[in-house]
Amino acid sequence: MNLTSNIIINCYSIILLSVIYYHNLKHIDKKSLGNRLFKRVIEMTSLMLVLDIFSRMEGNSGTLYPLLNSAGNFLIFLLSPALPSFWLMYAHFQIHRDETKTMRLLLPLAAIFGVNGFMLVFSQPYGWFYTIDAANIYHRGPLYWFPVAVTGCLLLAAFVLISLNRRQIEKKHYSSLLFFPLPPFIGIVLQIVIYGIPFVLNGVVISLLIVNFSIQNSHLYTDYLTEVYNRKGLEAYMREKIKSVSKRGSFSAILIDIDNFKIINDTLGHAAGDDALATAADLLSKSLRASDFIARYGGDEFYIILDASNNQGLELAVSRIKDCFSKFNQQKIKPYRLDLSMGYLVYDRDTQPPLETFSKQIDLLLYENKRLNKGG
Repeated sequence: MNLTSNIIINCYSIILLSVIYYHNLKHIDKKSLGNRLFKRVIEMTSLMLVLDIFSRMEGNSGTLYPLLNSAGNFLIFLLSPALPSFWLMYAHFQIHRDETKTMRLLLPLAAIFGVNGFMLVFSQPYGWFYTIDAANIYHRGPLYWFPVAVTGCLLLAAFVLISLNRRQIEKKHYSSLLFFPLPPFIGIVLQIVIYGIPFVLNGVVISLLIVNFSIQNSHLYTDYLTEVYNRKGLEAYMREKIKSVSKRGSFSAILIDIDNFKIINDTLGHAAGDDALATAADLLSKSLRASDFIARYGGDEFYIILDASNNQGLELAVSRIKDCFSKFNQQKIKPYRLDLSMGYLVYDRDTQPPLETFSKQIDLLLYENKRLNKGG
């Protein structure tokens, strides 16, 4: 592949990555570790694509071409573990959703990065990784396989991690995460077999496109703090449920408000308040079925949509929620209690009220319940 073709393909890949990056920067929550890691993967892939162009400037004489060729190859070998390391951390976070656990990977990954960098620098006089001759031509060294093996092992580690934790990953995200290493792996094999033609980084771009459409786009509707759906996701889901009422039967909705949440914030601090919201979301998830829809409506309010078409099914769900929160308060695990007020209603299949009317009815029921809880 000549230099011009390489520049065209890599620039096209960089443009695709720029679109993905801008979309994530504008629409996705910037605070989430998962989203920050995804942006690091995009940034590193773009940088490697630029360096790949520099590393293809062999066979050209003069002052600039040999300098760019040498710098490009050196930096590609140096940075090769960075991209799969960011991906491994991203996959780990998608599984465990725990920033502290994921950040613990930094130390061993930094050690791998350091060993690779030390070997690269130490081997420069001996040409173990590569050499560039007087004619500015690149040649593989006897240890060319080492950084390739490091990259492959990190991608394989992410693949195994995803496979072993299948049950902890949302079904719609599992296949995308599992598929990610496939195009780069194919690229690694092809690049080894077909000397001088780059495939790996362009394979990564294909994988990132798939992950962006299947996983990152879903974060548009995810509340960063609690990891349940946000209000935008709720409204979209509710409208779809109302549209499908005549075909699939009715549904129910529960609006929940955490009582005395302001006291938690004022007495224990905002960190405890954030923890209380995350704990409440977790308790709701545990007390409901996997198919039930949970969203943070705003502040200390949560919305639940479930496929209960009658009051009996709805009351059972409400009872499970109350029991779950009651057990939590009895155990005294946290320095706060979580008491709830709830408004809930089965959507009337016969009259089919619009979303706004249905929401107002539940609001009124919630505040009536809140008034009763205060003894008013």
